[in-house]
Amino acid sequence: KALPWSLSPFAQILPVMSEGGNVDSMDKLHGVTDFSALTSYSWNVFRYLGDYMHLAGVIVLLLTMAKNQSCAGLSMRTQVIYFLIFVTRYLDLFDHNQTAYLVFFKLTYIATSALALVVFTQMQATYERQKDTCNIVIILAACFVAAILLTNELTVLETLWTYSEFLEGFAMVPQYIFCYRDTTKDSGVTLYVIFLGGYRVFYALNWIYKKYKMPQYMDVQSWIGGLVDIAFFLDYLNYRFRGASILRSMVLRVDEKINEISDKVEL
Repeated sequence: KALPWSLSPFAQILPVMSEGGNVDSMDKLHGVTDFSALTSYSWNVFRYLGDYMHLAGVIVLLLTMAKNQSCAGLSMRTQVIYFLIFVTRYLDLFDHNQTAYLVFFKLTYIATSALALVVFTQMQATYERQKDTCNIVIILAACFVAAILLTNELTVLETLWTYSEFLEGFAMVPQYIFCYRDTTKDSGVTLYVIFLGGYRVFYALNWIYKKYKMPQYMDVQSWIGGLVDIAFFLDYLNYRFRGASILRSMVLRVDEKINEISDKVEL
């Protein structure tokens, strides 16, 4: 049971056991279910690998910016989307008790995404705006409409959670478009993209494992976003290491067309 607001700032940093185990919103299964079993299956090797790969990607991002003293090769729009994902998803820090592990990761993601945006503003002179062309307004609006239509509960927290799930599937799209336009191949940027794309693969394996163990498990919002992200990630790997891409030409054409329409509307 959730503690009153005054008793649960950041939902108690110390590990807390609920009636059904360590129940976190990332483990939510809507409808009637055995939360104890779901939680047990949620904490598997695929989830841990995904969590640590995600964290490694964030660290590589910040270290690359510090080492190069530059934002070259990096999409600021991807960082904006990640910041929105974390601040909309992790409102559950105020909603119910969570383990120290989860609180650490959630606060770290919020803080580092904000820090990355600060670094971008401090290094504006090195920001390659001409390559960061993805129109994220379209992504933000489309994901919000999808969240309203497909959320399981039309409440603020649940709708924002669903919104963040859809949004995460497109978070790296601006970075992939940037890479499709960029001819330089910085090793730090490449490693960052591999970590940020790779963690979603392990999350997908986590979902498959839970589905195998609990056939009634459903998390369609996460699955849709995950499939989109993995498709772009695999295409990026093919483009980065083999010079071939199935999506590049189509994605760039769509991106250019959207920006043309956007320019006309602004005029």
